Amino acid sequence: GYNHPVLNQAASEQLAQMAHVMFGGLTHRTAAELAARLIDITPEGLDRVFLCDSGSVSVEVAIKMAVQYWHATGKSEKQKLVTIRRGYHGDTSGAMAVCDPETGMHHLFTSILPQHFFAEAPTCRDDTEWDDQDIASLERLLNQHHHQIAALILEPIVQGAGGMRVYAPLYLRRARELCDRYKVLMIADEIATGFGRTGTLFACEQAGISPDILCLGKALTGGYLTLAAVLTGSQISQVISGNPPGALMHGPTFMANPLACAIACASIDLLLTSPWQQRIEAMQQMFTDQLLPCRNWSGISDVRIKGGIAVLELDHPVNMQAITRRFVDKGVWVRPFGRLVYLMPPYVIEKADLEHLVCAMKETVAEEIGHS
Repeated sequence: GYNHPVLNQAASEQLAQMAHVMFGGLTHRTAAELAARLIDITPEGLDRVFLCDSGSVSVEVAIKMAVQYWHATGKSEKQKLVTIRRGYHGDTSGAMAVCDPETGMHHLFTSILPQHFFAEAPTCRDDTEWDDQDIASLERLLNQHHHQIAALILEPIVQGAGGMRVYAPLYLRRARELCDRYKVLMIADEIATGFGRTGTLFACEQAGISPDILCLGKALTGGYLTLAAVLTGSQISQVISGNPPGALMHGPTFMANPLACAIACASIDLLLTSPWQQRIEAMQQMFTDQLLPCRNWSGISDVRIKGGIAVLELDHPVNMQAITRRFVDKGVWVRPFGRLVYLMPPYVIEKADLEHLVCAMKETVAEEIGHS
């Protein structure tokens, strides 16, 4: 939760030492400590860390990292990306270009964005039988265009703001195999799923895979300051650094801000020493018990639950002004979008507060669809 005394203390102590220094050609203890923590907890093989400003910027860095890697290996034609529909990766130009071009929120800018390849979004879930056709679209694009494609970028297991969709870990494993076969890097965008939200520390763990490049943000600093991280392996790092121009070509002024790094270190320590797994399991159980039966309601097209995420998808877009007012009148703040009403509560939420939140969600959606 916000205003945590441990995070407040971390910020205060760092402020007394050094608030900021431009990271170009310099380093500082808090950045090194944060990098070491991230290497320890992320999937195997990710041992190089690039600290940047925000989730969207981390996606930009990951894209540039992939393109620069292939350029350094003499394959400068590999400049395109492939991704899956219904995805969301941020609001800066490079990130917008890999968001869903039809269901996304960036239609106004389509004409100025780079054009990439979009595979059909996976439909298989843990509770459905696997169908090889689910991966056929991605396999076809990689087979036809791998010589142009630098990387596959996707959100592991749960797609976020593009539709709050959940898909089977097997899809992610198959995607990893395809990337290896066609010599395409895999970028995992865990900005929303990282740090335990789906039930494992990182969603990639549920598929037993490691990406070539990993993007982290959001929960990294517990919501205090903007900070993100891009992790990769030594092989990619060495290829980039060992060839002209001799460094990854990205250097924002506020990357690795010491205040944000100190808070991130404290936030990670708080998470790892807390019973976060039990809390997520309890949250998922309550969502399952209370919200899964809503699948039978007329007006509800789907209910999706994964770890600390619960989604009610209506068969029509919600009336935002009216539904927000209903939530506030019930003493909760929920922000739906499109046809989706979803919850991602803080891990430390008390059981009574979670019950109140879930009850308010059910009651408000019932009013929205006229269910009695």
